[in-house]
Amino acid sequence: MITVDNLGRLASVRHGFFGRAGGLSTGIYASLNCGFGSGDDPALVALNRRRAMAMLDLPGDALATAYQVHGREVARVNQPWEPGAGPRVDAMVTTEPGIALGILTADCAPVLFADPAAGVIAAAHAGWRGAVGGVLEAALGAMVDLGARPDRVVAAVGPCIGPGSYEVGPEFPAPFVAERPDNDRFFAPGRRAGRFQFDLPGYVRHRLAALGLGAVEHVALDTCAEADRFFSYRRACLDGQGDYGRLLSAIVLAP
Repeated sequence: MITVDNLGRLASVRHGFFGRAGGLSTGIYASLNCGFGSGDDPALVALNRRRAMAMLDLPGDALATAYQVHGREVARVNQPWEPGAGPRVDAMVTTEPGIALGILTADCAPVLFADPAAGVIAAAHAGWRGAVGGVLEAALGAMVDLGARPDRVVAAVGPCIGPGSYEVGPEFPAPFVAERPDNDRFFAPGRRAGRFQFDLPGYVRHRLAALGLGAVEHVALDTCAEADRFFSYRRACLDGQGDYGRLLSAIVLAP
């Protein structure tokens, strides 16, 4: 489990960015696959999720995860729902101690937020579509609605696909440059003609910096490049695996 300093210093908050080690799944899902949306044995996924919660000193049923759709909708969580019954959203917010807000990724960027003074936390799933669409801004807005103040909010971007691994097509820069011409700085020439290398974590940090947060930290690890530590959708596609495990990132107000 990976933690960051800015969240780790908060006595009222626990968090973790979980890698793929420490679980019970096998094969391409080895070992801490936490995604019921994969083709893994659901019983093993449930046990893996319980193991992750135990690392946060929480019961297994404390975890809430959503059906992520690369959008910007936010759900307020008052109690965890049954696995598979979560809403179709890409961010969650809560003021309830003991509820772990969980984001599932396999290259997209997980982002965790906390305002300990207001007792509000949030978690967001930021792939490129969600980031462009405003999921980070929506998550912060939901926190503010519950009493948070942006300059008190600390945030952390977890492991995700790095620019060296993220090759995109010639059409890709357009929605970013249409937003702001200087967004072309997040694209470098690709290894193949007409392709680009996209800096997803850099773009996510740029969006967060514009929100006036108290602090933003980034776990600078590339999920696609480190097969022994992380699951990766891009790597699974390149290797012809057909499916892939899901990484869990979670944040909770200490009960």
